[in-house]
Amino acid sequence: MEHVRRPEVRVHIRWMIRRDMAEVLDIEQKSFEFPWTEEDFIRCLRQRNCIGMVAEIDDQVVGFMIYELHKSRLHILNFAVHPEHRRRHVGVQMVEKLVGKLSSQRRNRILLEVRETNLAAQVFFRSAGFRAVSVLREFYEDTPEDAYLMEYRFRTPEQEAFEPVNRITRLAG
Repeated sequence: MEHVRRPEVRVHIRWMIRRDMAEVLDIEQKSFEFPWTEEDFIRCLRQRNCIGMVAEIDDQVVGFMIYELHKSRLHILNFAVHPEHRRRHVGVQMVEKLVGKLSSQRRNRILLEVRETNLAAQVFFRSAGFRAVSVLREFYEDTPEDAYLMEYRFRTPEQEAFEPVNRITRLAG
């Protein structure tokens, strides 16, 4: 299957609100074999440290991200872009927004788990500067599948020049 290069778009990124749920659930259903339910989203977002954001084009939600705030890190729990809007820099802009919240003093890294079979997500996050740091055996409740724990670290330009590459990073794309 040939990938068509679509034009990049600028998106408006904002906090997720209740009335976004129908569009978010639609994107979730179209994106995952084992999608979250509305109850999963609500349970997560009711927690004080859990935040949802959406990306919009012309008042239409085309992507979302759910993440947790921790003392020294951000943890992405769920992230998807509508299939019709992929490869247009929607996801890149959402990740850049999250990276912009990092600093060397406070939260200095972003973590997420990616299914071993989700090559598209591995490649996407790798291109966004994330590295696989470990393998989580039989991580998911719905399948015996493993996950890669991927990490983005806040670095000054000087620190980036001396970044070693580990074996797991090479395996995960």
